[in-house]
Amino acid sequence: MKLSVIIVNYNVKYFLEQCLLSVQKAIIDLEADIWVVDNASSDGSVEMVRAQFPEVRLIANTDNVGFSRANNQAIRASEAEYVLLLNPDTVVAEDTFTKCLSFMDARPQAGGLGIRMLDGGGRFLKESKRGLPTPRVAFYKMFGIAACFKNSKKYGQYHLTYLSEHENHPVDILAGAFMLMRKSLLNQIGLLDEKYFMYGEDIDLSYRIRLAGAENWYFAESAIIHYKGESTKKDSVNYVRVFYQAMAIFARQYFSATNARLFAWLIQFGIFFRAGMALLRRWSKLAFHPLLDAALIYSGMYLLTQFWENNVKVEEGLIYPPIYMQLIVPIYVLLWVLSAYFSGAYDKPFRAAKLVRGLLVGTIVISAAYGFFPPDHRYSRGLIVVGAAWSILLTVSARALLNLALYGHTGLTAPPEKGTLVVGSAAETYRVHAILQRAGVNHKFLGFVSDLPGDEENEFYVGALADLPEAVRALGVDELIFCGQDLHNKQIIGYFEQLGAVVGELKIVPAGSDYVIGSSSVDYPGDTYTPDFNLRISLPASKRNKRVVDLATGFLLLLGLPLFWLYPARLRSPMALFRLLLGQHTLVGYPPHSQLPTLKPALIQLAHTQQHASLQLRIRKSYVKDYTALEDVKILLRSFYGKA
Repeated sequence: MKLSVIIVNYNVKYFLEQCLLSVQKAIIDLEADIWVVDNASSDGSVEMVRAQFPEVRLIANTDNVGFSRANNQAIRASEAEYVLLLNPDTVVAEDTFTKCLSFMDARPQAGGLGIRMLDGGGRFLKESKRGLPTPRVAFYKMFGIAACFKNSKKYGQYHLTYLSEHENHPVDILAGAFMLMRKSLLNQIGLLDEKYFMYGEDIDLSYRIRLAGAENWYFAESAIIHYKGESTKKDSVNYVRVFYQAMAIFARQYFSATNARLFAWLIQFGIFFRAGMALLRRWSKLAFHPLLDAALIYSGMYLLTQFWENNVKVEEGLIYPPIYMQLIVPIYVLLWVLSAYFSGAYDKPFRAAKLVRGLLVGTIVISAAYGFFPPDHRYSRGLIVVGAAWSILLTVSARALLNLALYGHTGLTAPPEKGTLVVGSAAETYRVHAILQRAGVNHKFLGFVSDLPGDEENEFYVGALADLPEAVRALGVDELIFCGQDLHNKQIIGYFEQLGAVVGELKIVPAGSDYVIGSSSVDYPGDTYTPDFNLRISLPASKRNKRVVDLATGFLLLLGLPLFWLYPARLRSPMALFRLLLGQHTLVGYPPHSQLPTLKPALIQLAHTQQHASLQLRIRKSYVKDYTALEDVKILLRSFYGKA
């Protein structure tokens, strides 16, 4: 056996399927096998591999054993000359493996090889080539010096930014997303170090390859797409913590005591600094619009209060005390913003109707609460009503102006249509159009480009593949969808690199699939149109409301825990209720199924286990399609009567 391709998967079913389709094309002329090691995915990945790729050697772990251990399971079983560690969120070209193996065969001193990687927007991923992260190199990166002097050999060591991305180079560190190695060398130096659970194992193994006297190479003569960010969340504090702890393990193992201590200090600084920045980015994204609305509403209420005192209530000589603006108005603002939040005003895409509805509901809540205020704090119902109208005018106008400045549209009603151009045959174009319609995607179909004979007679035909760059610019394309059925992966990857800077979104519809995959950048995953894209349970408002029900249920049941014998058996565990509060479990759900969206492990299983499988599936499909939070409450109440 020449090559074993090893893919470790965790809950990225659609990307894994696309990856396997591309790998199958790339090994046609090779003596190669494919391994998938699944780390307890709950999204139906295992079932998909068994049903659609029976030739793949599948290892289905019941627990998430980590990246290193999962890869080692397949490496030990492999009898190939070369092993390739490949991420599931990648797409390889048809000639990628052939070129890489030829390069390695011609260089006996080469022990490992990495490749030029592009993100989902066609941009070069700088981690494709890396230097050894010594304390000095890490210092330059952490403090931004490397970013300021990219062409400096002294300061640009971390990502070797002074070396051309289009030329082959010996490097220190390979990226675990695509890591080709000689099996004989691994037998000599050892497999991946299982002390590293998820990150750092590629650095450790690359360094051991170098210590053994072999070379690591960055290979620029082929490229792959690495969506990057689909299987991990780079903005999470947990990612920062795990990544830097992995770096600390590496430092203790290979650096001198002095350098290890210095590196440990940098690591601790890096954890706090990057974690703080990650939290700041996340909170700023979540809080920007609510804080903007709160500021606008408060400032509007301040101006209205001044007007009320000087014009409406001037004859009565009413002067609002400081506590009104210091306490009462902030309470009003909080209730208005919370009502807007639960109304879906901060979901994407923005809908003015949701914001208006939320503010009106907030006004009703404030008016109802007004009667419970102490008499000396009941200032003016009229000011509340006028303030609500003023708040609606201010917030909606501000959002319209902001959207107009940033995106070129107000976004007050429906999301703007995406100008969508399909690259593929007429037959595949119609299939893509049907997928977008089922997913409820608001798109403006611009046509398709194709080289297939006869397609030029179609009314939607725009031009040949050679005309694609011109068509993109002339038609104002917002979204390009490439048909894997009609194009080589090598062509698609080339178009990603060529047109990524021109088109906002690039997507692929794999051959025979019922989904469209895309990722705009490393940090933003973009829209992936899947069968559950337009299901109600997948909507942001539904996810939020389901979480609210989980929190309320967990809190109330914990308060009533002394009466636990009245609870259904599945709700009597304090630890289960704590996991419900922490978001590790959900109240109502179902086991993983390839045809259903992924939910967290549930305390109450939807549909009885004694029911026929087809009936269970029908009940669960109805649940996700028409989900409301009230349904979870009904199921909870029925469980107390033994009917759920």
